[in-house]
Amino acid sequence: MTIDLGNAVGLTCRECSATYDLGAAYACMECFGPLEVAYDFGTITRADIESGPSSLWRYRALLPVRPTAADEPNLAPGWTRLHKADNLAAELGMRTLWVKDDSGNPTHSFKDRVVAVAQSAARALGLTTLACASTGNLAHAVAAAAACGGQDSVVVIPHDLEAGKTITTATYGGILLAVEGNYDDVNRLCSEIIGEDFSQTWGFVNVNIRPYYAEGSKSVGYEIAEQLGWRTPAQVVAPVASGSLLTKVDKAWREMADLGLIEQSEYTVFGAQATGCSPVAQAFDAGWDVVKPVKPDTIAKSLAIGNPADGPYALDVVRRTGGSIAAVSDDDVVDGIRLLARTEGIFAETAGGVVVANLRQMIKDGALDPEAETVILNTGDGLKTLDAVMGFAKPTATIRPDVDEVRAAIS
Repeated sequence: MTIDLGNAVGLTCRECSATYDLGAAYACMECFGPLEVAYDFGTITRADIESGPSSLWRYRALLPVRPTAADEPNLAPGWTRLHKADNLAAELGMRTLWVKDDSGNPTHSFKDRVVAVAQSAARALGLTTLACASTGNLAHAVAAAAACGGQDSVVVIPHDLEAGKTITTATYGGILLAVEGNYDDVNRLCSEIIGEDFSQTWGFVNVNIRPYYAEGSKSVGYEIAEQLGWRTPAQVVAPVASGSLLTKVDKAWREMADLGLIEQSEYTVFGAQATGCSPVAQAFDAGWDVVKPVKPDTIAKSLAIGNPADGPYALDVVRRTGGSIAAVSDDDVVDGIRLLARTEGIFAETAGGVVVANLRQMIKDGALDPEAETVILNTGDGLKTLDAVMGFAKPTATIRPDVDEVRAAIS
């Protein structure tokens, strides 16, 4: 079977550089290292990209997708706003701050991007069911994309996800399995499922077709650079769960520089975690090259991956660019959510609270330069994680329909 995924020409091991044909594979047969997509881009111009649709499909030449991906049934995510956060910048004593707000995607998180790319790859590979292991946002994205694309879906989640995420996923239809355990238990189960006879037409987006899925995160980096006028910011702060998003933003900017789409320039990458699940931050602080797994215990469930697949690569990027990876408490996360909402009118989920709280702490610690232009990533909508703020988000007062009571309440 001929597999046409545009400029993607094969898979290569990130550890030993062994090469493979395009297919539903994610681990090297030589060293068991992770596989990633290899390309032959040829010439790609700014004009080529600018003439494309207002979605991630404007970058289809840079992604492992079918040439017809934009025309096939899909949610067409991406091209979300880059919001200039002057109020938050003033609050934190920063000169220039932007929020890349991916809550504007179809299911209100950046996961729509990676699923759109995985969906196109699945079609090319002859996989008819979209599946995933998820901490919530990916569950939404897979179930919705499958519904839109006329495909079956199988979503596997930890049993204790936020109620809103579970209810929303179930509403899209498909099979939803809640596992008694944490995300790492779920992920191990899915790795076992792909070897069973009943799953041979399933594309587990973050398991057996992970190399294609992960490339979708590059579109965040592409968009930031284009929206800034074809350049990179001096600093970027990304939430860290598996670590893939952080590494792919960096990869996007390096690819764009290599292709002449932007000028080669230095930038610093920072990672943000919650202390209740901070294996990558712990490894950074300890000077380790490996990440020791932890048992997640945090309200930031979308980041609650105790054994992050791309953790070591996130460490590499942060160290190469002169950045850092830090962690903040759950109380700080809630404060971060409220601070972004109060200053910019952006209601972020807990992952966004993690980013804002870490940004504030990094400035206090002198790790991040408040004078340098900075982009922070908000990866999801606060409506997904209402539980995190329910203890604080209450009416100012409950009154009778009486003007005097209004006057008393606002005084």
